Amino acid sequence: MDIKEIKGIGDKTAALFFKTGISTVEDLMEFYPRDYELFKAPETIGSLIYSQTGRNVAVDCVIYNKPDIKRYCKKSIVSCIAKDINGDGIKCIWFNMPYIINTVKKGMRFVLRGKLSRSSEHFTLEQPKVYSLSEYEELSGKLKPVYALTKGLSNNTVIKAVKSAFDIMGDKLKDDYLPNEIRDRFKLMDLFESLYSMHFPQNTEELNKARKRVIFDEFLLFMLAVQRQKRLNEEISNSYIVEKSKKTESIINTLPYALTDSQKAAVKSIREDMASEKAMNRLLHGDVGSGKTIVAFIALFDTVFAGFQGALMAPTEVLAVQEYTELERIIINNNMDIKAALLTSSTDMSEKKKIYEGLENGEIDIVIGTHAIIQGKVKFKNLALAITDEQHRFGVNQRKNLRNKGSDETISCNVLVMSATPIPRTLAWIIYGDLDISVMDVMPMGRLPIKNAVIDSGYMKNVYSFMEKHIRAGRQAYVICPMIEKNDEINAADVYTVSEELKEHLPKSVKTEILHGKMSPNEKTDIMKRFSEGEINILVSTTVIEVGVNVPNATVMLIYNADRFGLSALHQLRGRVGRGNIQSYCMFLSDSKGENAKKRLKVISSTNDGFKIAEDDLKLRGPGDFFGVRQSGEILFAMADPERDTEIFENAKLLVDEIMDNEYGSEIDKYKKITERLKKYMKDREDALNL
Repeated sequence: MDIKEIKGIGDKTAALFFKTGISTVEDLMEFYPRDYELFKAPETIGSLIYSQTGRNVAVDCVIYNKPDIKRYCKKSIVSCIAKDINGDGIKCIWFNMPYIINTVKKGMRFVLRGKLSRSSEHFTLEQPKVYSLSEYEELSGKLKPVYALTKGLSNNTVIKAVKSAFDIMGDKLKDDYLPNEIRDRFKLMDLFESLYSMHFPQNTEELNKARKRVIFDEFLLFMLAVQRQKRLNEEISNSYIVEKSKKTESIINTLPYALTDSQKAAVKSIREDMASEKAMNRLLHGDVGSGKTIVAFIALFDTVFAGFQGALMAPTEVLAVQEYTELERIIINNNMDIKAALLTSSTDMSEKKKIYEGLENGEIDIVIGTHAIIQGKVKFKNLALAITDEQHRFGVNQRKNLRNKGSDETISCNVLVMSATPIPRTLAWIIYGDLDISVMDVMPMGRLPIKNAVIDSGYMKNVYSFMEKHIRAGRQAYVICPMIEKNDEINAADVYTVSEELKEHLPKSVKTEILHGKMSPNEKTDIMKRFSEGEINILVSTTVIEVGVNVPNATVMLIYNADRFGLSALHQLRGRVGRGNIQSYCMFLSDSKGENAKKRLKVISSTNDGFKIAEDDLKLRGPGDFFGVRQSGEILFAMADPERDTEIFENAKLLVDEIMDNEYGSEIDKYKKITERLKKYMKDREDALNL
């Protein structure tokens, strides 16, 4: 129902509500307050203390003198003195409210509630609201909702509109979609009472009960939607049966290393999926450096040897080039009759045309590239496996476009998505619940744990000596900066300045180059090629090298202004070293004195375990940034927090499992209303669910 159906809301007010994301009456009811004002009993002026400054306080008082009004241009200030029963006084000030002199008159008694400030030895009550004793007594002890507003929209306007919304929709809400049995089992409020109490709670206890129900509903409906999508995925027939290939096994046997148990388990699961009657829809979720790429290559080789095509889409050209180069190396070393191609935005147009033709007629077996793979001109003859690397960097539509790139768009191929962003278990269930998951948490054999150190700028002389020592030993180094160029308004290191400083403090024989996102694709590719081949000793870069770059000879990393990066980004950056069997080091440079910065740097320097870092990161920051993993989808939980609300999450998950187990069983009628509510939920949030 359109919000303009509410009496008093016309086009102008509706436009203001729209700015806050509200266009319907239903939206308004779920527009929960950002805070609540507690109307405490009035205090005496003499009892006010310094620690209350900046807060709203209420005093029972009498207006002592006639209010004075002063005007400055178009602005006005009204002031007066109010005294309490003990004779203690306080100055009251109203800004740009000249009409208040018609309300507050000498000798009248009110409860004044406003922001307490203090100058010298005297308190002042700023912009106090004026209540009669009976009005304030009615409010006393209650919680008043405070909403997130936009300019022109007042809190009182929202309160009035919300009350009207409940008058309009109340009868519909009283028919709760959760049966009494379930509400009693999990000790939940009924739907109408919980929603109303979210806006107008009588007390804190009632508010907590209302929040519990709202959070339970958010978890329940979201997880049901995800599981319903997973079930639909499982019903997609596999049109490209791919069996385990002996030729692929021979390639595995020629690798210069043995697969870890995690890699073997992942390969086994992927092979079982691709050989089954149902299309694969799997996430390969591994920590930085756990060896996901070779697992993806094995799946691609099996696909090609079964007579089909495979595609791997990377988020950056730097990573795409590197993965293509590694794939070609394996193909050449094993003398395999496999045709692979690299397709990016910087690929020469004549070469692009050849690749388009080769993919459409089946001459090209494997294509690796960026989003250029999903452009309209790209068509495959028989695409059987679509892989997205660092899948959280692609929007849902990009992944769907790759999946549907076969010769017949009604046929879906096997899908493998990869992520090196470790996340806690509860969030993994929420974010990736529609996928089968293979977790890789074991590092390849021979890898030594990276040695970490948090330092400040006072150690730079030692840092230069340390880097020179390792470069003389034949090693290479990364130096990471948050900025490309110097900015006088932002106190942070930039690649150009830092590069010059390194040249100044290190021998001329040390070759230093810079790398950043504003460079052309060809420039970036050339620099990474020369760094990979050892021509460059130190690469001074922005976070453009954060994902997937693999140069085993690079054993030293220095991150400037480490406090400016999130823990996930720091862990990804650090993952660029320690990729061989040589001891590697990572130094986090920070001069920040902030407690939060110190806590985060302590976490990153104390462990190399990405999953442990993710858990600690969630505790420090909350789940907001992890929700961003779903890219454009956004998990729009208004209240729920998977870390804080663990018990509610587990209860909701328990019910989700029961409903999915009985979806077609004898108890289907028991969940009929839940199923109906779910359909509406999924329709309303089709884009946000990102499924």
